[in-house]
Amino acid sequence: MAQKKAKRANRDLEKTYPRKDFVAKLRRLADAIEEGKAFSIQVAGERLRIPADALFNIEHEREDGVDEVEFQLRWQRE
Repeated sequence: MAQKKAKRANRDLEKTYPRKDFVAKLRRLADAIEEGKAFSIQVAGERLRIPADALFNIEHEREDGVDEVEFQLRWQRE
């Protein structure tokens, strides 16, 4: 009997990193993108694999005097 893949719960979380750690993650991501390779990162205990063909966008939000820029990667899970 074939096993079904476990459905992952929806989630929306945010984590703040010290500057040094954030820079290291961005460098690893930039290197992977430049080399056309997948990128792996652990977020709140869950390991994510971002494929090389992920879509990239940059979002800007402004609300109540606060500006926010988000670098986003989007892909379909297998």
